[in-house]
Amino acid sequence: MIRAEQVRVIDEEGEQLGILPVAVALAKAEEAGLDLVEVSPTAEPPVCRIMDYGKYRYELSKKQQEAKKKQTVVEVKEIKLRPKTETHDLNFKVKNIRKFLEQKNKVKVTLRFRGREIIYADTLGREVLNKVGAAVADIGVILQFPTMEGRQMAMFLGPKS
Repeated sequence: MIRAEQVRVIDEEGEQLGILPVAVALAKAEEAGLDLVEVSPTAEPPVCRIMDYGKYRYELSKKQQEAKKKQTVVEVKEIKLRPKTETHDLNFKVKNIRKFLEQKNKVKVTLRFRGREIIYADTLGREVLNKVGAAVADIGVILQFPTMEGRQMAMFLGPKS
């Protein structure tokens, strides 16, 4: 599969054998009972290494699995409120928001208005969302301030870094 006429060859110990024709490099790899693998096709001349290709692919997949394991996925959790949500219920929702923020998730707090409640959006609605933002200010930060989206007002909170 190597298309270049000459390649820079590195043996299994990591020492350079120099620039060789592909046929000679393949012969040296066969002599060692290993494969000739092109590791840097863009170099001039391309760099090839004498190694066990199956073992190389296995180690590469292990590195990718390790990287994936260390990767954290940030979810967006949503908490829905109403303008007339009572204090105890609001405190319970704030407790859940705090739990989500401690787990390093983002939280979307949605305040839904029904019927004629929409006239209180600027006063009562912002007041409720500001109260929620102040309650979690020690562990969270407001990513997006309250904005109207149709008949609901939304605010995004994120964990403090």
